[in-house]
Amino acid sequence: MRGLRAAGAVAVLALALGGCASQQYYDERGKADAPVAGRAGEDTAAEVYNFPDGFGNLATKCVGKGKRGYATTKFVQQEDEDEVIVIPANAVIVDDPRCQAP
Repeated sequence: MRGLRAAGAVAVLALALGGCASQQYYDERGKADAPVAGRAGEDTAAEVYNFPDGFGNLATKCVGKGKRGYATTKFVQQEDEDEVIVIPANAVIVDDPRCQAP
């Protein structure tokens, strides 16, 4: 019984530490969401358009009265073992009269 409890404790610890490492991985590489001061802000979902592998995906939503935002995902291309090309995400805000005040 003790062995089973010890194995369970080790498994829980491994999962907990694995989650921490994953968050650190994303934070260090700029892949996580940007922090929002005081968690304030508008938090509705965006419309997401998935493109085939090799192309950045696109998300769009209203970002204010009369304004729509578009953002693409960051694209990483492995040229060979030593060369990686990173194409940064793009964001654009355009006029859109369909976007009403929140």
